[in-house]
Amino acid sequence: MPEQNFSTTAAPEGESVKTNSIQQIRYVCSIAAMHSASAIPGVIPITHCGPGCADKQFMNIAFYNGFQGGGYGGGSVVPSTNATEREVVFGGADRLRELIESTLKILDADLFVVLTGCISDLVGDDVGSVVSEFRSKGVPVVYAETGGFKGNNFTGHELVARAIIDQYVGSYEGPSEPGLINVWSLLPYHNTFWRGDLTEIKRILEGVGFKVNILFGPESQGVSEWKAIPRAQFNLVLSPWLGLQTAQHLEEKYGQPFLHVPVIPIGAMETSAFLRRVVAFAGLDPMVAEAFIAREEASYYRYLEDFSDFYAEYWWGLPAKFSVIGDSAYNLALTKFLVNQLGLIPSRQIITENPPEEYRQQIALQYQNIAEDVSASVGFEEDSYRIHQIIRNTSFGHKPPIIFGTTWERDLAKELKGAIVEVGFPSSYEVVLSRAYVGYRGALTLLEKIYTTTVGASA
Repeated sequence: MPEQNFSTTAAPEGESVKTNSIQQIRYVCSIAAMHSASAIPGVIPITHCGPGCADKQFMNIAFYNGFQGGGYGGGSVVPSTNATEREVVFGGADRLRELIESTLKILDADLFVVLTGCISDLVGDDVGSVVSEFRSKGVPVVYAETGGFKGNNFTGHELVARAIIDQYVGSYEGPSEPGLINVWSLLPYHNTFWRGDLTEIKRILEGVGFKVNILFGPESQGVSEWKAIPRAQFNLVLSPWLGLQTAQHLEEKYGQPFLHVPVIPIGAMETSAFLRRVVAFAGLDPMVAEAFIAREEASYYRYLEDFSDFYAEYWWGLPAKFSVIGDSAYNLALTKFLVNQLGLIPSRQIITENPPEEYRQQIALQYQNIAEDVSASVGFEEDSYRIHQIIRNTSFGHKPPIIFGTTWERDLAKELKGAIVEVGFPSSYEVVLSRAYVGYRGALTLLEKIYTTTVGASA
């Protein structure tokens, strides 16, 4: 992780403060993209980095964040060179070569992804040359240079995706397959609920007639889906910005168009609109889509009808205003849902993953039209000290607020006498297996979580 980070945005009362440290960070360094590799079934990352780097990424992103576990190729399975002073002085290429040879004897994988850390990138190890030796022998292996100074794990994710596409998927000159789409959306493991969310996204897209390369998670077919990427009719980028660089690269490489939908849908209103938009873009039969949407909405609103008895009885004791503190994908999606579906009033929303400057204006514009005549105040901030000061200075009216945040906000919520729903990294008070918060079914689960939490907080 970079030693120096500067926080200059989202200051209260228009104030801008520059510091040289960040308290309670909400992302990790780019080598944590080892999780993006291990999130593909049958893929094992190999890390060429200092001792403890890989373990820290696992404990932070996959363990103390919903206790997700490491899966087949992650966690304690990940091989590492554990580079020391010797590799700093003499280089680590031989050590990496030895590690890859040993890995091939012990571990079975459809694809190995070598990721570099700060040490190897700084000393200039020719990792590409080492990897090419094994690739020339038929070993399925690629590499990505993911030293911490390259950026955070969001940056690393794009680097790993591009490495697999360029070094493993390769060139393609054949026809596209109508109705087949590649989905680029949530960041695996960093988003606590990514497995359930991607499962729901695939389900609803298949429901309206698509064939879906979901690419990551338990519903992915692994490297066979990645090999099928060039055949897709188009790429769907379902996030405010993550995946856009990959989609643009695929457009250049294979001539594939892409559709960018910045708001991940939660609830019937957003999900139905999302599906209609994607179906129209693809030119699929709208009758198939409308039949699926009608079935899903009928089921969704039956559950909501029963929920309305609770809501009508206890509305006076429930929070009226909220803040969301987290990465832009969930921040925007939750804000839209809470305003449009529940009628809650947005206070201050804070985006924490440090998105590239070129995307920030586009993200901020989304908050200007949350609903008809409703906009939300949004800022970009990484430092938890600053974030908590902003929230303390935010007016929530006469009712206790509900904070959608992380473990870092638990004490803050108590201080404000409000409720906390952990929706992002780190989530150390959630155990997550297949839970989803997006789509039709995920929204119902989210409603259960929100109001179980608020009822419990008022007890």
